[in-house]
Amino acid sequence: MTREEMIETYRQWVFRMSAYQMALSIIEIDRSTVAPPAGASYRDERSAYLAGEAYSIMMDPKMLEIVNILKEDEQVDPVVRRGCQLYAIRLGNSLSFPKEKFVAQSMLFNQAYDAWLKAKQNNDYSIFEPYLKKIIESRREEYSCRNSDLPLYDQMLQDYEPGMTTEKYDAFFSAVTDRLVPLIHKVTEAEQIDNSFLHQEYPIEGQKKFMEHLLSYLHFDPSWGYQNETEHPFTSWTCQNDCRTTTKYIHDDVSSAILSTIHEAGHAWYQHNIDPAFDGMILSDGVSCGMHESQSRLLENHLGRSVSFWKANYPVLQEIFPSQLKDVTLDQFVAAINVAEPSLVRTEADELTYPLHIAIRYEIEKGLFNGTISTEHLDETWNAMYEKYLGVKAEQASMGILQDVHWSSGSFGYFPTYALGSAYAAQFVHTMEQQIPVHTLLEENRFDEIEAWLKENIHRHGCYLQPQDILKQATGEGADVHYYLDYLCDKYTKLYDLRGE
Repeated sequence: MTREEMIETYRQWVFRMSAYQMALSIIEIDRSTVAPPAGASYRDERSAYLAGEAYSIMMDPKMLEIVNILKEDEQVDPVVRRGCQLYAIRLGNSLSFPKEKFVAQSMLFNQAYDAWLKAKQNNDYSIFEPYLKKIIESRREEYSCRNSDLPLYDQMLQDYEPGMTTEKYDAFFSAVTDRLVPLIHKVTEAEQIDNSFLHQEYPIEGQKKFMEHLLSYLHFDPSWGYQNETEHPFTSWTCQNDCRTTTKYIHDDVSSAILSTIHEAGHAWYQHNIDPAFDGMILSDGVSCGMHESQSRLLENHLGRSVSFWKANYPVLQEIFPSQLKDVTLDQFVAAINVAEPSLVRTEADELTYPLHIAIRYEIEKGLFNGTISTEHLDETWNAMYEKYLGVKAEQASMGILQDVHWSSGSFGYFPTYALGSAYAAQFVHTMEQQIPVHTLLEENRFDEIEAWLKENIHRHGCYLQPQDILKQATGEGADVHYYLDYLCDKYTKLYDLRGE
């Protein structure tokens, strides 16, 4: 087969995989938003079948031979070569995992999601626990098929953030807790900021009206983006111009849907801004979960919680909710959405305590895979760790062990990237603020100019570059957690007037 024939075979193979992935993505989005629960078992079985067919296409031994040849051929287009390099890794990791086991695992994940949702609605961890145990066993079997000398959990970590290991994450979380735990104690003992007005009754219809304004401000264009509702907010996509976000409305917490909408818009913008030449290829995904989370948390925290952002948007919120906010000043509102206090739910957590929520999940995942923690009574283990780290305890499982959906799909190793992404975000913002007038742009409703900077320096690369290469190219240096820690310490020292302490 000539080089040109191999490239054409490769392109056809990529197209076929992208077609199946588009169908599976739409099914997954539908299941998590509007699909009737009574049809779950029917959908689960058939979507697992489709996943198996897609797996068969991907695992074609002939294609492993072709991508291994093309990735070494310097005469091949660099985009094709980079794609082949990434496909070679994926195929090498998966080739020894039989299709029938993959289909069974896909079916297990579908059933586990249904069980998780039922368990959360009934505040009963025992409904989900048998599925979690099976998922861990399935993941162990899957990773045992790989030809890797790395410990099991390290392999999982690297699937979500290339190059990261337990040793590196241990050092990262050690730095985080060493700096932030004493600060959290000082904040807890300081004079508290009133945020009670955020927890009045805010009719859902009014919140939806504001979200329409907010998405417009964020230049989230309905020609390529769409927002729906779900139990656990997420973003998915089928291609560059089909990005789906979700949010969750809470009638007595107006900030929840606002911040989740901004967060998910960060994910959507990342996908939309990736080089269109990569669409449908492995290169069209964000390079890592840490990099993806950096963009969602950058928008949510560095922009969405800033005074500049709300100078442009608070008058609209006041107009929609006059009785709730007419006597609340801009500064009072911004202070309230930045309040730091130990809490139970990760997605509702403030910036300061958020990384401790992640540290808890990281420690639990390590324990689940090194044998020191069991799925049995994991709800009790969870509560004990929350009392240790944050001094709070969940009275209901839905506010504790069942709050996150991730483990129902076997996504072990994902959680640490939320904290790592927060650190990346602080480093990006430090550079961005030196190059463009970020806060002036926010005040003047010129968010598109901020997105242009993010696109040029981060988004457009997709998976073409490695995470550390993107970080170094954008900021001039490798990852440095101190930007994140300095940012949080400075922000909360000022907010709670701790400078004299």
